[in-house]
Amino acid sequence: MKLVYPACFYLDSETGEYAVEVPDLPGCVSGGASLAEAVEMAVDAASGWVLTELEDGKPAPKASDIKAIRPEKGGFVSVLVLDMGAYAEKFGNKAVRKNLTIPAWLNTFAEENHINFSKVLQETLTGLYQKKNA
Repeated sequence: MKLVYPACFYLDSETGEYAVEVPDLPGCVSGGASLAEAVEMAVDAASGWVLTELEDGKPAPKASDIKAIRPEKGGFVSVLVLDMGAYAEKFGNKAVRKNLTIPAWLNTFAEENHINFSKVLQETLTGLYQKKNA
């Protein structure tokens, strides 16, 4: 699912950095050191905002008509294109089924000890992820 939202961009003349606000997504504010980075960061922030709504069972907010958006003095309006399918695949909490192959003796051990394969794999992978990103 692709979504398009208008966003307000503001250049800080002292630092050269941009702030970005997405009016249709309350509290969705981002920015970047350059216009390109600001767009990239705003798309990421807006995608995360919308994905949270979708995962909570809520619909994605309707986008305003770009002509209806009036930025504050010095700002300009552009659109952000969100590829929610790609974003959800990469960052979503939806469970993904994976098959694995283990030796028969290890399967017997796990079943005899009532070990939940999914839980062990998730906990182990989460630990490895946290260790690598610490």
